[in-house]
Amino acid sequence: MAEQNYQQKKMDMESAAELSKELKRKKRMKLLAYAAAFAIFQTIVVLVFSLTVMRIKNPKFRVGSITVEDLTYTSVPNSPSFNMKFNAQVAVKNTNFGHFKFENTTISFDYGGIQVGEAFVAKGRAKARSTKKMNVTVELKSNNIPSNSNLGSDISSGILTLTSNSKLKGKVHLMKLIKKKKSAQMNCSITVNLGSRAIQDIKC
Repeated sequence: MAEQNYQQKKMDMESAAELSKELKRKKRMKLLAYAAAFAIFQTIVVLVFSLTVMRIKNPKFRVGSITVEDLTYTSVPNSPSFNMKFNAQVAVKNTNFGHFKFENTTISFDYGGIQVGEAFVAKGRAKARSTKKMNVTVELKSNNIPSNSNLGSDISSGILTLTSNSKLKGKVHLMKLIKKKKSAQMNCSITVNLGSRAIQDIKC
């Protein structure tokens, strides 16, 4: 009888030991699974952060709208000319997660590759993921356009095509730790309707 009790106790102890080992093994497996899941989560977070927040792009610099204040022109064969004054709204679109601090620049307005006017843009800052709009006043004169150009025929057609070009240099500031040089290039085409004395189209 005593021998049986001893054997039973021994079996119970061995069974309990096996159960304890099994529980410890399952606990270790759970901890390993949690650690692996956390590592994968961290990797995904870092990857998303790198592809979105840390991916710094060049801002966009565009002419948004133009209001003509004054416009005079003549289509005299030997000396066609035009003079125009307008207010233009220009915009700096910053899609980055940090603000874009830009320097002073000028916008060149050209006809047939020849400058007919320019506008000054003062230094400033476009906030993160926002668009900064600014107004500039521009006076255009055709004095420098040679007499053998297409100006006379363009004026006679009632449509004048201008271009605006500029480069806006600056830095994107991210989390007060990262500063990266970026620039925004403007290259727009502006169609002026001489008959209505208004801007017909702007393409950038």
